[in-house]
Amino acid sequence: MLATKQFSIPKHTVQHYNNNNVHSLKDTILSHIKQCSGAKPLLESIYATMIKTNFNQDCFLMNQFITAFSISSHINLATSTFTQIKKPNTLVYNALIKACVHCHSSHKALLHYIHMLQNGVVPSSYSFSSLIKACTLLTDHVNGKLLHGHVWKNGFSTHVFVQTTLVEFYSNLGQVCDSRKVFDEMSERDVYAWTTMISAHVRNNDVEFAEKLFDEMPERKNTATWNAVIDGYAKLGDIEHVEVLFSKIPSKDIISWTTLMSCYSKNKRYGEVVKLFHEMVNEGMVFPDEVTITTVISACAHLGALGLGKEVHFYLMVNGFGLDVYIGSSLIDMYAKCGCVERSLLVFYKLREKNLFCWNSMIDGLATHGYAKEALRMFEKMVMEGMRPNGVTFVSILTACTHAGLIEEGRCFFASMIEDYCISPQVEHYGCMVDLLSKGGLLEDALEMIRGMGCEPNGFIWGALLNGCKVYRDLEIARVAVRNLMVLEPNNSGHYSLLVNMYAEVNRWSEVAKIRTEMKHLGVEKRCPGSSWIELNKEIHVFAASDKFHSSYGQVHLLLVELDEQLRLVEYVPESGSILY
Repeated sequence: MLATKQFSIPKHTVQHYNNNNVHSLKDTILSHIKQCSGAKPLLESIYATMIKTNFNQDCFLMNQFITAFSISSHINLATSTFTQIKKPNTLVYNALIKACVHCHSSHKALLHYIHMLQNGVVPSSYSFSSLIKACTLLTDHVNGKLLHGHVWKNGFSTHVFVQTTLVEFYSNLGQVCDSRKVFDEMSERDVYAWTTMISAHVRNNDVEFAEKLFDEMPERKNTATWNAVIDGYAKLGDIEHVEVLFSKIPSKDIISWTTLMSCYSKNKRYGEVVKLFHEMVNEGMVFPDEVTITTVISACAHLGALGLGKEVHFYLMVNGFGLDVYIGSSLIDMYAKCGCVERSLLVFYKLREKNLFCWNSMIDGLATHGYAKEALRMFEKMVMEGMRPNGVTFVSILTACTHAGLIEEGRCFFASMIEDYCISPQVEHYGCMVDLLSKGGLLEDALEMIRGMGCEPNGFIWGALLNGCKVYRDLEIARVAVRNLMVLEPNNSGHYSLLVNMYAEVNRWSEVAKIRTEMKHLGVEKRCPGSSWIELNKEIHVFAASDKFHSSYGQVHLLLVELDEQLRLVEYVPESGSILY
């Protein structure tokens, strides 16, 4: 390996080099510098030779040498070699300033610029490109403005690279007007300048102006520019516009595909996400990355499509994707939501590193599927391993307690969340507690908790209380719940239906008639029929109540009739309590 060898020049050559071989020696040193970029031992060996031959004062070689050190992020060594130069010129200063920016030492880059001016060295356009980038990384508005003034003073106000860097600086600071002013003053603009300006308008939520500017571009072949506009419309949720732009991209990259997938996912069009993923893979022009894979797995989780999820899991294993915390947590969540807790646990225990989302996904999966004790044990293990729970963790823990009817344990966890972890209870936590108490028949306690909440109770909370009232036939508290639900969800027929059924069960038909009349007067009706779906042969089939248009409707109907006949044979009597729907 080159990095393990030592650079050396014959001793007599070093001692007796003259004008005839000085250029040859310089070329040799330069060649070795370029070959060993990033190899610290070899660079140090070369520098020792440069000191012996006085080439450490050669500004051109030192420019190359400092650049080589910066590639391997050895900024301290680059700086120490710079201090040995007696008369550094603009070229060397530029190399050091650029190295500082590259190695995340932007504040040092600004200090070297001050030193440069103090020594009477005149900056070049390359100096300002790096310095303005340093201010961008530091979000340093004051020094950025001062450097803009220096750009004018030194005559670089029309230099395309400097202007483009200024456009980026102002746009990243949210100063779109200043950014646009610099952009409009540019006599020539490269693709990066156009893309930067368009992205600035997108970040400022001015997508229409961004597209207008995009239409003005002389050439629209740059994929990054197309992606910027698509991303803008995706953030607005304008799927149709995103689809149109996506179809027109001359050359789609992974960002193009993933942006559209993310747009579908945010708008709950999960089937489209999976379909687009298959289209991308079948085209074979673009290879998915971790973000793409995570997006698709998440879509499978929302669809409950276990078969499709397994297929994606197999794809990522075959194509060499590592099981990191992001892909791992997505797989845990997907398998859990698809009801395959065993596979979820298998992925969980295979992960070498686990973040909080991995633990939360696993605890939630166990809690949702009724493995309450296992969820609580997983929580204990998480805490023992030093992972601090958050509000999401406690929602899952309280859900586990609700499913198992662990009222006292739930109360203890709720108190621990507040006292031990300083987590203020949100509406979700109160919802879990009200549900827990209501299902346990502690309706008075549940109502008291609602009245003592630090935030406004939502429909879920009052609905949980109402469901408890239905089970334990408490009409008095049920009326309180319904009154609040009428305000929060006036068009939700389910709450009225539940109260009607409760009155019917105790033969209070006058109340039934009164609520039905009120529903008719308010125009409350069941507008959205209930639906369910099933995955069969990697295809999602959705069934809605009263829907006769599904291709398999006839077969399903015949099967239900047959099941009904079999139930009658065993003298099954359906529940007659629900009379409204």
